[in-house]
Amino acid sequence: MSNRLLVATRKGLFTLERRPDGWRISSTAFLADPVSIVLPVGPETIYAALDHGHFGVKLHRSDDAGTSWREIAAPAFPPKPPDVDDLDANGKEVPWRVEKIWALETAGRPDHLWCGTLPGGLFRSLDGGASWELNRPLWDLPERKRWNGGGYDVPGIHSIAVDPRDPRRVLVAVSVGGVWRSDDDGASWRIQADGMRAEYMPPELAYDPVSQDPHLLAACRTVPDALWVQHHNGIFRSTDGAASWQEISNVPVSGFGFAVAVHPREPDTAWFVPAAKDERRIPVDGRLVVLRTRDGGASFDVLRRGLPQEHAYDLVYRHGLAVDESGERLAFGSTTGSLWISEDQGNSWSAVSHHLPPVYAVRFVG
Repeated sequence: MSNRLLVATRKGLFTLERRPDGWRISSTAFLADPVSIVLPVGPETIYAALDHGHFGVKLHRSDDAGTSWREIAAPAFPPKPPDVDDLDANGKEVPWRVEKIWALETAGRPDHLWCGTLPGGLFRSLDGGASWELNRPLWDLPERKRWNGGGYDVPGIHSIAVDPRDPRRVLVAVSVGGVWRSDDDGASWRIQADGMRAEYMPPELAYDPVSQDPHLLAACRTVPDALWVQHHNGIFRSTDGAASWQEISNVPVSGFGFAVAVHPREPDTAWFVPAAKDERRIPVDGRLVVLRTRDGGASFDVLRRGLPQEHAYDLVYRHGLAVDESGERLAFGSTTGSLWISEDQGNSWSAVSHHLPPVYAVRFVG
């Protein structure tokens, strides 16, 4: 099991370690700065993206497990041509500047990286973050004009899944813009959201692939064709590498949520954190629970042992839930600054802290 956990928050990055007396904060970094996403690569290398708002986005790298950090290049859009009128589906001008780093993943080698941003740019680094290049085939798609903002004013790429069998195969999920797949290392892309349903659209557009709002896409590490999506209005599953999707119709509590984690070796096992949707975005009836399926969505366990069951207002963001390489240990953090860990696949949970800043992302190391 992984004994180290990285927690990216609105006010810094926290490293926790499991000790004989339980999980404890062992170090902090970037205190008071928003850390939008964190990516561990092996036991020593860590990337952390900072969102300085008006002052821009920064990216940092550590090669000694977080003891020291150095600033590296951040992804940046090329200058916008003066004759380009770049409007999204709502008629809003899409800014050609990185407003948030929303996704970071390796791309087949430790020093090869993919990065997803707000607005919906996909960037690639082949030198460990020393330089970045915008993926123009995705950015220049005519269909990008039909993307639009979900929770943010502009569309964004929040999920990147690289096939470990062939890193040329890449999936990205866009809010709001569906799921896109490349089989040639990003040289070309095709929409892969057939079977998803958007209840917020007019009936004639409910199954339009580009109108879908996947909140997070996650793949099984050892069976990468097995994919799960927590969508704005439900849970969807694919067993054929996103060629088709099936809506799970019997989700208890609520089909709305942001986070999903998939067991690394059991593709039918996945976890979700449901909430009341749209304007509310709080746990249903003030009871915080985790949903788990072990049979591909045919049934669900509602897991609540150790979680608050009254007056709980914890929302879990897209990257706020993680499972470690064993498939036994899970962690999730919330907007209230609470952090819980389970050692038994979610059957029971222990609160590690109720006093962190709002949690944006959690990642196990190793």
